[in-house]
Amino acid sequence: MNFKFNAEVADAIKTKKPIVALESTVIAHGLPYPFNLKTAKNLEKIVRENGAIPATIAVFDGEFCVGLNDEQIEQLATDKTIRKISRRDLPIAVAKRLNCATTVSTTAFIAHRAGIKVFATGGIGGVHRGFAADVSADLPELAQTPIVIVCSGAKIVLDLPATREWLETNGVCVLGFGCDELPAFYSRTSSLTVDERIETAGEVAGIVQARDELNLQSAILLTVPVPETFEIEAEELEKILCESLKLAEQKKINGKEITPFLLVQMSERSSGKTLAANIALLENNAQVAAQVALEIYK
Repeated sequence: MNFKFNAEVADAIKTKKPIVALESTVIAHGLPYPFNLKTAKNLEKIVRENGAIPATIAVFDGEFCVGLNDEQIEQLATDKTIRKISRRDLPIAVAKRLNCATTVSTTAFIAHRAGIKVFATGGIGGVHRGFAADVSADLPELAQTPIVIVCSGAKIVLDLPATREWLETNGVCVLGFGCDELPAFYSRTSSLTVDERIETAGEVAGIVQARDELNLQSAILLTVPVPETFEIEAEELEKILCESLKLAEQKKINGKEITPFLLVQMSERSSGKTLAANIALLENNAQVAAQVALEIYK
């Protein structure tokens, strides 16, 4: 595979330091400018402050870039031609030497093959509302890639009960970091249970070690609730989401464009509350991921 590591990540791999992978779709398509640029840099800073090395992942000129420089991050944040790619797009991206932002599935695929054990993101993809056959590529990737993914559950625009059922059916271990319920992205609860409540990063590391000794090939999904001060009540969210879904239907927006569209609409309709919550949970997840990576590498 055509990997390109920046100097910091290359040294971390050589000297066996803890590394946290970070996705790039959130920079290119998930957050508006300039919040995307500021958040991308801040996530890397948080990972470093908590004792690990950040490895933001993207594809540039068809190469799998693991750890980006400032120029590449700036390009992701500002270049509207950056393509959002899933696992199925990787051969196209490599053959045509494209510049691409990596989704959860693609980031997990690349990070695992680069030897990285922990990956922090905001929310995973899942089963789409109203069309159970529309399943994000993130889910099958979780079922076949042994990595730890730290997130705040699935994005609220999805069918959360169906997504939780898919994870259970396909053998993905779902842990709750200080919580008994699967977080619902902007909300801390969902009425959907996790497989086990975990209180410390050390406990997570122990479960990761046991999974690897059992030679299980699925991911461990470590779910972390959005910080309490940024939580948005489910009733308020549902009203905003229904309005956004109706507009998406009118505009005939679907497929991989639907989630970014809905997130933008929800931010506008909530006067920026969902954007603030999104950034807060991303930063919190990066911190937890760095702590977990540190425990795994001890």
